[in-house]
Amino acid sequence: MNEYNAGGEDWEVLQGFFPKNWRELARSTGALKGLRKDKSPDNLLRTILLHVGCGYSLRETVTRARQAGLADLSDVAFLKRLRKCEGWLHALSAELWERRGLAPLRTEGRAMRVVDATTVKEPGKTGSLWRIHYSMRLPSLRCDYFKVSATEGAGTAEGLWQIPAAEGDYIMGDRGYSNARGIVSAALAGAFLLVRLNSGSTRPLDRRGRPVNLLAKFGKLTSAGDVGSWDAALEYEGSRLDVRICAARKSRAAIETAHLALRRKASKQMTELKPETLEHAKYVAVLTSFPAEEFSAREIMECYRTRWQVELVFKRFKQIAGLGHLPKHDDASARAWLYGKLIVALLTEDLLAHAGAFSPWGYEFDSAMHPQSMA
Repeated sequence: MNEYNAGGEDWEVLQGFFPKNWRELARSTGALKGLRKDKSPDNLLRTILLHVGCGYSLRETVTRARQAGLADLSDVAFLKRLRKCEGWLHALSAELWERRGLAPLRTEGRAMRVVDATTVKEPGKTGSLWRIHYSMRLPSLRCDYFKVSATEGAGTAEGLWQIPAAEGDYIMGDRGYSNARGIVSAALAGAFLLVRLNSGSTRPLDRRGRPVNLLAKFGKLTSAGDVGSWDAALEYEGSRLDVRICAARKSRAAIETAHLALRRKASKQMTELKPETLEHAKYVAVLTSFPAEEFSAREIMECYRTRWQVELVFKRFKQIAGLGHLPKHDDASARAWLYGKLIVALLTEDLLAHAGAFSPWGYEFDSAMHPQSMA
C-alpha cells in the first residue's frame, strides 16, 4: 500500500488548506528576498513541497521544477533558498497547528518543550540511515534544537541525553525517553520532566528503595476517568530524583482497542502475551518531576494529553520523514526541512479529515475552482 502524499493534490485544492495570509508571510519573513526572477510564493512553495513532500533530492527537485516551469535554479541555489525559508515554513506550520483548535497549554511563562526522534532513510539501495533528534517549544512549535546522528554505535540512541536541558525547562517526551539515565541527567541540569512511563526500562522506587508495585497502585483506579498519583524516586549513578507516578484508567473502548493491538502484535511475533501486559494496557501512566504544588495529577495528565495530540502529528511526520533527502549541510536548512515535513504532515491530517468527514468531495468549493497539477 502506497503512503498517502499531500504533495500529489492539485495545487488549487491544496491552497484551500493554507493559512489565509500564507503569501504575506512569505514576504514578511524574507523568504522571497533575493529572488532574481519571478518572486512568486506559489512557485517557491510548490518547489519546496516537491522536495520535502515527495522526497526528491535537491538535484531531482530543481530538475522537476525546471521542467514544470516553477523555477530555474541550481541545487546549490535551492539549498540556499531553503535556508532563507526557515522562518516562513515555521510560521506556516505554527499557524496550521493553531488552527487545530487544541486547548492551550498552561505555560504561564514556562519553557514548555516536547522532544522526539525519528529515523530517515535516504532513497536508494545504498542510502544512509540517519536519526534526527529534535525539540520544539509549545505552543509555537518552534524548533529550538535539531541534531542528526547515526543509528548505530555509542551515543546514537533516543534519549533525553541527546537534548540540551536548561534550568527551568519543562520537557515532555514519549516512552522512548523513559529511562533513569536521561531523566536524572536532565533534572540535574535544572529541568522538569514528564514522560510516558515505560515499566520495562524504568524502575521507580518507593521510599524504602524497593521497586514500586505499579499494578497494585493502578488497581485502585476502577472506573474510566479515575486518576491517581504516587510518590516515587529514580536512581542513577548515585544520584536520586524524587518523582511522581500519575495514571488514568482508560475507557472500556480504549482498553479493548489496546488489547486487540497487543494480541495482534503477539500473534504476528509468535510470542505469548503475559497477563500483566494486558493489565498495564488498561491505564495511561506517566512519570514526572513537575512540581506537585503547581501541577495536580489531573493537570499532569492534561499536559500529557496535549503532548499526545502533538504526537499524533509527529506520527504522520515520521511516516513522511522517511521519504526524502535530509539536508545535513547546516542547522538552518535542516530545520527548514523539518518545518516543511511538519507542514506536509499537518496538511495531510487536514486533507484526510475533510475527505472523510467534512464533505464527500474532500474540499471546499471556493478553494478549488480551477485545479492544476502540483508540478
